[in-house]
Amino acid sequence: PARRDLHSADDQARAVLDERPHRDAVAYAATAHLPPAEALFRPAPASARGPHLDAMMLDGYVKAGHVDRARRLFDGMAVKSVAAWTCLVSGYCRAGRVDEARALFDAMPARSVVSWTAMAQGYARSGMLRGARELFDQMPERNVVTWTVMVKAYADHGHFQEAVELFDRMPQRNPYSWSAMISGFLRAGKVDEAVRLFERMPDRNVVSWTTMVTGLAQNGRVSMAREFFNRMPRNKDIAAWNAMVTAYASDGQMNEAQRLFDSMPAKNLVSWNALIHGYAKDERKDEIIGLFLLMLRSAVSPDITTLISVLVTANSTIEVGQIHGFATTRGLLSDTSLGNALLTMYSRSGDLRSAWQAFKMLQEKDAITWTSMMQAFANHGCASYALQAFAQMLRHGYKPSSTTFTAVLSACSHAGLVDKGRAIFASVHRYGLEPTIEHHTCLVDILGRAGHVREAMKIVAAMPLDTHDDAVLRTLLGACMMHNEVDAAREVGEALAKSDGPSGSDSDGYYKVLANVFGSGGRWEEMAGVWKAMKGSKVRRTPGVSQIVVDARTHMFFSRDQGHPQCAEIYEMLDDALVPQMMKKDRPTETV
Repeated sequence: PARRDLHSADDQARAVLDERPHRDAVAYAATAHLPPAEALFRPAPASARGPHLDAMMLDGYVKAGHVDRARRLFDGMAVKSVAAWTCLVSGYCRAGRVDEARALFDAMPARSVVSWTAMAQGYARSGMLRGARELFDQMPERNVVTWTVMVKAYADHGHFQEAVELFDRMPQRNPYSWSAMISGFLRAGKVDEAVRLFERMPDRNVVSWTTMVTGLAQNGRVSMAREFFNRMPRNKDIAAWNAMVTAYASDGQMNEAQRLFDSMPAKNLVSWNALIHGYAKDERKDEIIGLFLLMLRSAVSPDITTLISVLVTANSTIEVGQIHGFATTRGLLSDTSLGNALLTMYSRSGDLRSAWQAFKMLQEKDAITWTSMMQAFANHGCASYALQAFAQMLRHGYKPSSTTFTAVLSACSHAGLVDKGRAIFASVHRYGLEPTIEHHTCLVDILGRAGHVREAMKIVAAMPLDTHDDAVLRTLLGACMMHNEVDAAREVGEALAKSDGPSGSDSDGYYKVLANVFGSGGRWEEMAGVWKAMKGSKVRRTPGVSQIVVDARTHMFFSRDQGHPQCAEIYEMLDDALVPQMMKKDRPTETV
């Protein structure tokens, strides 16, 4: 027979059943493999099926989430056991149809402790704690599962007083009871309470240890999580390994994450994705590509999450296209999040046409898809297309986000669409949003580029104090320089001084722009004053930086850089070839 990729015990069981000479519906239903089970089940008359086959099919429908099919089968059953009633009650509860579950529960001719527990759990899962507690208090008998259901319900919803009270009243506890209480504390960030309870626990199993390690890691207690991980018995669950790899990767400790990953006895998709995502956050492209190639040679297939992590490191259209092709061969392109990532990365690589093709191929678009396409159009100077996309997005009923408005306002800025920009800015409130600093900066840029400097200044003056930012003032200062508005520039400079002055790695840029404005207006004394202020504030001038991509690697060069490994060869090339050629050209006018 042809080779199969069997990813679970159920898959293996079904493969065995398919090759049996005498297949039966009971066996297929037991693995929740419904199509062949139904094909064998439907032709048989009800009198010939028997309660056992009916019960197995009922259970199969419920496990597959086909509650209405299960109800039709149940209604036609000649003999309905307590287990069959309970199975359908549980199915309704899992589907969130608690009222229907309760109506069926009330109609039961007889109930077991499992029936009562199933109904109580249905209430608990739906957040209906009062209904769960009332049912719990009415129960003629309870077992450890029933008590655990109620403890977990209270703990999961943050009702720790009630959870602890019930936990202390439990006649007997098992490791799952303890784990339910501990995981509730951990989810609420009550780490100390969780640790104390865990240390009281008499019999710990792999679930208890894994719960503790995972919860500590998710609460950012990486060192403590590692201590508990090291204390675990030798048969560590893969979930515990994954929790630690994820914790180290999230904390930026990639060397520790890699060491732990390498020592794992077995790896699954979560393991690979955790490490690849960690490297993606650090933009360590070589490690990501190496891991991805290793993953392809392993028994674990990449998924959407893997490809998105790999995709964000691509810095050329060719690389994005290779990932796109891989996703196509694996049948993963129907995923909206992957399509959005492809669209964005094509745009960043300068390939607007491929970004547009990725957009068109997405059958299921969301607000992020439309916003990403608008950003792509805006970044490539296609303002009219960005505005068309915005209009279509609204017609399709998608609600724009703050990022959407930033994208479309940016398009208006690049195209000089003043009236359109004003109108779009004014419409932000209509969608339940407050204009952000980015929105204000875009509008100031739109007005400033068009020469409406005084109007732009009024926009800044009307901004709420908590949205004031150097960025909008820098944008306004740039407009003053563009239109030689010397007096306005002085006002902006004073505003920057009142806001504790410019800050950040590019703070020297503020001084240079202001000095240039004064210089172009012949205000030499004021220009000298700016340079004096810059010197007095001990602002360091940011060195110029250039970058180039060679053989898929990005090389960065700072002014007077001596740190590149090929520094000697580069300077030799400059001295022997490039500089003499440049000297033949007219020397550019020196600027500040």
